[in-house]
Amino acid sequence: MKRTQSGISLTGALGGMVVLAGVGLFGAKLTPAYLEYFAVKKMIAAMESSGESKASVREIRNSWARRNTIEGVQSVNPDDLEITKEGGEAIITANWSTKVPIIGNFSACLDFSVTTAK
Repeated sequence: MKRTQSGISLTGALGGMVVLAGVGLFGAKLTPAYLEYFAVKKMIAAMESSGESKASVREIRNSWARRNTIEGVQSVNPDDLEITKEGGEAIITANWSTKVPIIGNFSACLDFSVTTAK
């Protein structure tokens, strides 16, 4: 009875490494954009839970600017917030797009939206 070796070939290993490198590259390039998204989401949730969403539009924008001093979000400024009033409470919405260069002229365009509306 003849036993044959089984395992992964060199081309299979190299192909797997190329795929893993591509996934790692995407993850490394897109992580900062998603971290900023989660920071915006956290800021808006904190504003809503502290009752700042019942303030005037100007006070909401000033509160955003104060919180942004700590978080350091660069994609969303206080003037970029869409603030509408419904039933005495403000609905705060932040919409923005981020273009992340991946390799050469290949880029990823990410659209984000965060709102206090239920």
